[in-house]
Formats: sequence, structure tokens, C-alpha cells
Amino acid sequence: QVQLVESGGGLVQAGGSLSVSCAASGSIFSINAMGWYRQAPGKQRELVASITSGGITNYADSVKGRFTISRDNAKNTVYLQMNSLKPEDTAVYYCNYVGRRYGFKYDYWGQGTQVNVSS
Repeated sequence: QVQLVESGGGLVQAGGSLSVSCAASGSIFSINAMGWYRQAPGKQRELVASITSGGITNYADSVKGRFTISRDNAKNTVYLQMNSLKPEDTAVYYCNYVGRRYGFKYDYWGQGTQVNVSS
């Protein structure tokens, strides 16, 4: 099992910045990816950004150039720096951890942290 503890988030005005972080603990996989998804009211959960243990990143088009994902493998922690925030970025942000071992995929989720961007 992998446990994910999220921190950060909160309320900010449009154009401002926020950061969230997520620390993984437990049965850490050597091959893994960590990322952030978000879910706004009435909408489906969507990928925001992800980063593999090798440092390969992937971003949703809507956040490219504004958000930056990074990780500290020694701390099993992923960070998401969100700049130039827009009201449409308002959502619950969920940390995601995907581990792979012997051809199997293991998927874990954090409890979610609220990000509110006021106009």
C-alpha cells in the first residue's frame, strides 16, 4: 500500500500563485509516476500534470506555461507550482501515484485539496 498526504492549496485571486505538494509513503515502487488531477463541480476528473520517476513530465494543454510539476525522489514527494491562476482552475486537486511491478499497475489517490481562484 502507498499512502499519499497532500498539503497546500487554498484561496487566491486570479493571476496569483499557489503550490500543492504530495508525499508518498509505504510500499514505494521503483518505477512510478506521480501527478495531479483535478475535479471541478459537475465535471469529470481530469489530468493536470504528471511526472515519472525518471523526470518525464506531461501537462494538460490548459495549464501549459502556467503550472510546473516537479518531484524529489529522495522524499517521494511531488510538487505542483501554479502560477497565473484563473477562476477556471478552481477545483479539488487530487494527488495520484501509479506504481508498476511485474507488469501490474497499482493506482493510489490522495484525499484531495481544494484550490479556489476568485475573479
